[in-house]
Amino acid sequence: MSSLPLAYNQIDIQRGMTTSSTAIFVPFTTQELFQPDKEALYYGLNALSNNLIMVDRKKLKNPNGLILGTPGSGKSFSAKREIANAFLVTDDDVIISDPESEYSPLVERFGGQVIKISPTSSQFINPMDINMNYSDDDNPVALKADFILSLCELIVGGKEGLQPIEKTVIDRCIHKIYQKYFENPVPENMPLLEDLYNALLAQEESEAKHVATALEIYVHGSLNVFNHRTNVDITNRLVCYDIKDLGKQLKKIGMLVVQDQVWGRVTENRSAGKSTRYYMDEMHLLLRDEQTAAYTVEIWKRFRKWGGIPTGITQNVKDLLASKEVENIFGATR
Repeated sequence: MSSLPLAYNQIDIQRGMTTSSTAIFVPFTTQELFQPDKEALYYGLNALSNNLIMVDRKKLKNPNGLILGTPGSGKSFSAKREIANAFLVTDDDVIISDPESEYSPLVERFGGQVIKISPTSSQFINPMDINMNYSDDDNPVALKADFILSLCELIVGGKEGLQPIEKTVIDRCIHKIYQKYFENPVPENMPLLEDLYNALLAQEESEAKHVATALEIYVHGSLNVFNHRTNVDITNRLVCYDIKDLGKQLKKIGMLVVQDQVWGRVTENRSAGKSTRYYMDEMHLLLRDEQTAAYTVEIWKRFRKWGGIPTGITQNVKDLLASKEVENIFGATR
């Protein structure tokens, strides 16, 4: 009687079923990613069900993002679509590092600030900029010193980078030049790269003179674009740093300086309870050198903690996966 299709079971037998066993009776074959939140953004269609993929990255376990693809596959368009959605749907600040001058028309259309940085430009950002919230401990200069060491590593170059003595004298000079600013934190007292150069020349060690000589072209020479006070509106809700015209010699330095500017913005927004979205094109360039890769990883980890939502955009998957730091950034294995 129990085996007949009468829906009448005379056999009193019960047993527990595991999730996988129960799933056999569920008539669905696809897994959906759809968050019906006010700030959820469109990320495409589910390949099996053709349903929308709507996600609020701030509510995911890890908000970091990566856009990978071959040339011409639509990486930049995908990033622009997400930027436009984020600007219109959320109240988040959006900052873009643009090595190929692709995002300027979109930013200008939305009334954002395009900062064009080149050796002949009249727009400047100061790599020595710092604020009182720059770090979550009592010594913001320590994290700034890490950035300046990365910058000097790029400038000095060489296979082995900075030597221990060189790092020591740079760190000593950094604390010295920021002392005046923190005693009276007004814009006029913000240090410049020239202040670091002069402080290095005043040291007795020959290693300090070596680093100062390498810095000279960036202070008094033809590449002095980063030896000026910031004179642009970096407080706009949508900011694009156009570094296309920096050339091969300065591009990596420019990307590192922009990343530090973004970190300063993230720290200010954290105090205001606001999120910051950062889009970095050609991010693999910063993962090639050990020092810049280490600083990039440190900043990306802090972004997650401080309300930042960074997105890397790259076609050079080989360089990206070759970096041992990629696991630390995205929480994924190679």
